[in-house]
Amino acid sequence: MRKRALLIINRHARRGKSGFAQAVHCLDELGFELITIPLKLSQSLTEYVQLYANSVDMVIVGGGDGTLNAVVKTLVDCQLPLGILPMGTANDLARTLNLPSTIPQACEVINQGHQQAIDLGCVNGQYFFNVASLGLSVEITTKLTKGVKRRWGVLAYAITALKALSQTRLFHATITHNGTSQRVKTLQIAVGNGRYYGGGMAIAKDATIDDNRLDLYSLEIKHWWQIFRLLTHLPKGQQDLLPWVRTLAADRIEIVTSRPRKINTDGEITVQTPAEFTVIPKALSVFVPAPQVV
Repeated sequence: MRKRALLIINRHARRGKSGFAQAVHCLDELGFELITIPLKLSQSLTEYVQLYANSVDMVIVGGGDGTLNAVVKTLVDCQLPLGILPMGTANDLARTLNLPSTIPQACEVINQGHQQAIDLGCVNGQYFFNVASLGLSVEITTKLTKGVKRRWGVLAYAITALKALSQTRLFHATITHNGTSQRVKTLQIAVGNGRYYGGGMAIAKDATIDDNRLDLYSLEIKHWWQIFRLLTHLPKGQQDLLPWVRTLAADRIEIVTSRPRKINTDGEITVQTPAEFTVIPKALSVFVPAPQVV
């Protein structure tokens, strides 16, 4: 019996235009029955999923983390499994799930049918796969244009961060978790659900996307040059080794600021403080590589 799939490709993704034909060819060769939607506007994602939810066995999305984030709520509501074709700039969710980077290999993973139930983060009703953050990251998101990402690829994150750093100021926030509250003066607060974000940085050294917890770090720097030291620790999630980085883990976190501050979820500015962050265990099934038999 042929597998029925809704295939959604974001043409604005870094490899969207070239990847659409390749994905259709690969999935057709593997015996999939496809409904294809080469989208131009990510806002239409939820409408198409709702329209075809009862006609397909899964939804396959080609794009980056922002495209995936746009469809996640509808997938949870419809209880449809997700297949991922990494076509974005950073592809941090694909990295967290150890998915292959080529379209044929990613299609084969979906064809094999092995699924993993992953957690989702949620802030003020907005789901996120990777990370939700406020402060410096919002400035980076605002300045990280599609043109910069197409030109520089993953390096665009570092280049844009350096530009945004000079324009971002420390702010006060109150972080509450496990019944305790802490007043901080910080450059950025990041709350992670998965492992990777921002082009390969790790939210914590032991973070996974099915550990039923959120990992937070707060950059309470005194001097701008401390950021460069941070860059040597972030790829391995070792920012907890720095005395001016506050870290904690919890399943529920509240953040209050003196004035409303925008929050970035998986690369899109969606909600604002005051904010309540929660983890939703095993909220969504995703096709991943089958475990290696030893």
